[in-house]
Amino acid sequence: MATIDNIRNIKISDYNYDLPDERIAKHPLAEREQCRLLYWHQGNIEDHRFSDVPRLLPHGAMLIYNNTRVINARLRFRKDTGSLIEIFCLEPESPRDYQLIFQTTAHCSWNCLVGNSKRWKQGALQQIVDVDGQQVTLCATRGERRGNAWVIDFDWNGDGVTFASVLDAVGEIPIPPYLNRGTEESDSTDYQTVYSHIDGSVAAPTAGLHFTDDLLAECDRQGIARRELTLHVGAGTFQPVKSEHIGEHDMHYEVFAVPRSLLVELIEGKRPVVAVGTTSVRTLESLYYVGQILAENPDAHGDQLIVRQWMPYTTPCRISTADALKHIVDYLDRTGAQTYLGSTQLMIAPGFEYRIIQGMITNFHQPQSTLLLLVSAFVGQDHWRPLYDHALASDYRFLSYGDGSLLLR
Repeated sequence: MATIDNIRNIKISDYNYDLPDERIAKHPLAEREQCRLLYWHQGNIEDHRFSDVPRLLPHGAMLIYNNTRVINARLRFRKDTGSLIEIFCLEPESPRDYQLIFQTTAHCSWNCLVGNSKRWKQGALQQIVDVDGQQVTLCATRGERRGNAWVIDFDWNGDGVTFASVLDAVGEIPIPPYLNRGTEESDSTDYQTVYSHIDGSVAAPTAGLHFTDDLLAECDRQGIARRELTLHVGAGTFQPVKSEHIGEHDMHYEVFAVPRSLLVELIEGKRPVVAVGTTSVRTLESLYYVGQILAENPDAHGDQLIVRQWMPYTTPCRISTADALKHIVDYLDRTGAQTYLGSTQLMIAPGFEYRIIQGMITNFHQPQSTLLLLVSAFVGQDHWRPLYDHALASDYRFLSYGDGSLLLR
């Protein structure tokens, strides 16, 4: 078993590769499911189309995907001086619940990144926007600083106008910075999965962008079970590893939700589990550690249940995966809830032991990224580079709007 020192001392430079700008897909293909698919199975590589996924999945597999929906999280305000201030909503502050904050009227607060903040020294920013036929004045006031983010108070008028409708009217889809282009109208649909319906993410779970309704229907015909969970993707997904060793990198926290019914199916273990995207992977693999916390302290709650970054490498694993999941179900039954709501900071790096999934669908990730570490942890340190070398040599398209891969053990 890898020790915590082994993990912390992994050099991120060992996960570098040359990614020419022309290999970064700026837009998706017109027919999503016709993108290319690299199929990796126990070290063997084959080239396919994404539309082949239903027949490549293990017999009777359970496909688990993230149903989060990307919000129009980027807001732009023009000061009287002409300076442009950009506010990027990261996560709710008041109320802290995603569902509640989108339903608020008149006022709410978010933790935000602020672009060109030096030009915003004091006072409120405001703009007049049309929201469902009403002229609404939206004001933004800067509160306390938290690291590189700020608490921003939003106030607006209008009869029954919710913050969700304000964002829809004035916000922009926050496409990834590595696309090196502005948001376009097409991104409103291109940067959403067809099964997204729970508002909250500031970045898409991009492995799912290749699925179409027809392809999901084909999965059904092939006997593939489709299940959903929710993890609201934060801006930290784009945060590069700037330190020499990964031990000096802080993972971001993300909020997730898993239905009790899915936990029960995972306990039964009747189907091979294939996660769509790294967000689904992190959610599912975090569950074991939640269960282990509850096994040791059934009364744990709140912050005590957060899965910390290094927990898999510092905490002896004393129970089976099924038992860990049973502890979560027991916790839900005690509290009368049908969904487990949690938070994870999990770092998946080489040396990590996967306990839930047998496969994953994912895109091709940035050099020296935590997502590349996650892939390496799954396929093995000796396999990630041949896999990426093959993709580069075979003209695969990379990153959010690029091609996909199906990785199976």
